[in-house]
Amino acid sequence: MESPNCTLAVYPGSFDPITNGHLDLITRGLKLFDRIIIAVAVNPAKTPLFTLEERLELIKESLRDYPQRHRIEVDAFEGLLMDYVKRVNAKAILRGLRAVSDFEYEFQMALMNRRLNSDVETFFLMTGMRWIYISSRIIKEVVMAGGSVTGLVPEPVEKKLLEKLNPGALEQERNFP
Repeated sequence: MESPNCTLAVYPGSFDPITNGHLDLITRGLKLFDRIIIAVAVNPAKTPLFTLEERLELIKESLRDYPQRHRIEVDAFEGLLMDYVKRVNAKAILRGLRAVSDFEYEFQMALMNRRLNSDVETFFLMTGMRWIYISSRIIKEVVMAGGSVTGLVPEPVEKKLLEKLNPGALEQERNFP
């Protein structure tokens, strides 16, 4: 049974795909919160590379050996984030910031979320310096262009990216032990 003081944060995003920057934010977020729900957004206005099921599975695979796995839940939601946050009884939203360009959008979203539910706080963590330049979009572009993303994404994600975006590179990797 969860204690009444247990803090639960929702970490929302498309996670298309999850990166080591996301995992770093989760690790650091667990220093602030007892539990985190990684909430994968279903956004009909976007066409993700990976299906919702694939994104959920990649996150779970990426966390398989994670030492704090018992404090993390992976879920999906559609519609307003604040409706989801209320449904799971969370009191916080966790978001990462890489650059000033992220801040403007995130600031607007935090203000709208506060207007929708003033009982929920948004916490921003700066992305770790070693991950500040990566995003899911850049990761996909690098793989499509034939570059390596080793060390920037979890191994299951790298493999799935190669399968989808650059199957020739995966075949070369199989032929060269």
